[in-house]
Amino acid sequence: MLSPLFKNVHEDVMCTVRVVNTFESLAAHVELDGDVTVGPGDEVLVHGAEIRVPYGETHEERRKATIKRATWFEQAWVRMTGDLEYMELLEFSFSGEDL
Repeated sequence: MLSPLFKNVHEDVMCTVRVVNTFESLAAHVELDGDVTVGPGDEVLVHGAEIRVPYGETHEERRKATIKRATWFEQAWVRMTGDLEYMELLEFSFSGEDL
């Protein structure tokens, strides 16, 4: 799909939000329903109140999410500058366990 040059396109989808707060893991994951691809520069907003999970528990729920598609110019900018920010996306672990 060719992105518009100047206008953002919004797409609403349902998603599953899973939050884990245990000794082994502190994580939040979002899985979008359907065959949805999030591209460079796209933004995903999950609707609803914040999820608070007590220590030692895991919580999963369904929510609505809005995908704001990047314009052609935003996609080009992210592709040009994205390699400069890749270190922010790396996950480091100093334990002997594989993630």
